[in-house]
Amino acid sequence: MLLPLFLATSAWAQVDFQKQIQPILVANCIACHSDAKAAGGLRLSTRSSAQKALVGQSTLLARIEMTPDQAGAMPPGGRQLPKEQRDLIRQWISEGATWPAAVVLGAAPKAAAKDDEALISRVRTRILASTKEKSQADMKPYKTIIPNTDVTFAMTPIPGGEFTMGTPESERGHRKDESPQHKVKLDPFWMQTYEVTWDEYRLFMFANQAGEKTNQDELVDAVSRPTKPYVEMSFGMGLNGFPAISMTQHAANKYAEWLSAKTGHFYRLPTEAEWEYACRAGTTTAYSFGDDPSALNEYAWDNANSDGKYQLIGKKKPNPWGLYDMHGNVAEWTLDQYLPDAYAKSAAVNPWERPTKPYPQTVRGGSWNDGPDQLRCGARLPSDATWKQQDPQIPKSIWYLTDAQWVGFRLVRPLKIPSVKEMYLYWNNGVEHDE
Repeated sequence: MLLPLFLATSAWAQVDFQKQIQPILVANCIACHSDAKAAGGLRLSTRSSAQKALVGQSTLLARIEMTPDQAGAMPPGGRQLPKEQRDLIRQWISEGATWPAAVVLGAAPKAAAKDDEALISRVRTRILASTKEKSQADMKPYKTIIPNTDVTFAMTPIPGGEFTMGTPESERGHRKDESPQHKVKLDPFWMQTYEVTWDEYRLFMFANQAGEKTNQDELVDAVSRPTKPYVEMSFGMGLNGFPAISMTQHAANKYAEWLSAKTGHFYRLPTEAEWEYACRAGTTTAYSFGDDPSALNEYAWDNANSDGKYQLIGKKKPNPWGLYDMHGNVAEWTLDQYLPDAYAKSAAVNPWERPTKPYPQTVRGGSWNDGPDQLRCGARLPSDATWKQQDPQIPKSIWYLTDAQWVGFRLVRPLKIPSVKEMYLYWNNGVEHDE
């Protein structure tokens, strides 16, 4: 229940807008309520544009006091502003909502990009200092522990080379977006041996599980993290040793940035080409084990054997390069925008269709919820806005998918360390907000 504005404690020192209120609005509100975005018709960039939300029965106050499970709560995403910040805003409004006329909120995109690149430059310096491998001959399988935790993950080296991407029209289950077949050349990289598990991903979701409170690391702490989920994100299917699911492509990108800062190695999502190349593992058949889908039970969890849920990682046979669950269990995010005709104009070397809009992005591998056709090496799946259909928030969360409980991911680590600008583009697609 909102207290009357006149009860705001007059004994407090007068609130300073630029020192106390502006940082709260910039950090939590302006991304969705700028002049350009104006979610719900609400602009908080200037005093005049915010006037209706501040006077009388303040809309701003009412919305920040809503509990996270209520539609229209501000900020959206499952985390309410701390009480001390809400009290500051309450007092500021009761004092007349003083806002200097010259102050306009909403950082220019270029300035924000520079700030992000400054952080990434420092992360890259750490990566350069930690990286010992100089050539493909130096690439070995490894298992590493996430610092300040007891959680490990494994990486498998994938040799550079050339392969035929796409599927022939004669392949059972072939779709038009898998044509034309074309040659692609790729640089060497490591790929995670298993899909990212909740053991790993929950460290990113919940900072105190990753040791930052006792082992503070300013680079790690500076990376954006998910808001608190408003439902239990495994949906009862299991946590320890099970694949993480229902994160957006943006969330997977930010996990890669966080893990890179945390470990001192550069990680990112695979491109579509890298994913298919690693899945095929030198083969040219529909599956990495051949063309006969009757053998899927040995290699994959699908709708015929999964009992309607995902399963523990690594329980089926690996592909020829030692990667597990490339077919089935959970479908996996790639870096690419989904274009149905991408193969007709694909680059011949290290292709990547960088996203320019929120939908669709490309998911690969099929899942526990799919049949054999979707589990083929060359099968492609576009993301869709319906994957957030039951999300009650306005705007929709940039972190979670309420209706895609079969989407997860795994990361790659290229041998060649990219530039700061390239790292920024890999980790920030810029289209995470739904249109």
